[in-house]
Amino acid sequence: MNEHIVFLVGFAFLLVHEMDAVRCREWRILPVLSRLNDSTGYVAFTALHVPIYALLLWGLVGDASVGLIVGLDVFLVVHLALHVLLRDHPENRFASPFSWGLFTAAGICGAIDLLLLM
Repeated sequence: MNEHIVFLVGFAFLLVHEMDAVRCREWRILPVLSRLNDSTGYVAFTALHVPIYALLLWGLVGDASVGLIVGLDVFLVVHLALHVLLRDHPENRFASPFSWGLFTAAGICGAIDLLLLM
């Protein structure tokens, strides 16, 4: 895993971004969760991250971790692109330089790690 330090930094940025996403009520942007009121959306959005994080962490310590790392690198880049595409969404609350820095740094790390894997 030491050879994937850029990925690990990007993954850390993603995890912190997800903390910020709760503050920014990101569920209001997501197709299914946007239909929920804020109380239910907060609980659903936050609770869904438990199995997602558990599966990701389990996968990262398993034998198939390189494949998962490549997939997550691609996700980090696509995730950044989605934030850029949705920047004008009426419910988008990611306006601060800090918020943008988190998912931008994650995307950049994902792109760099993909290049390093080539």
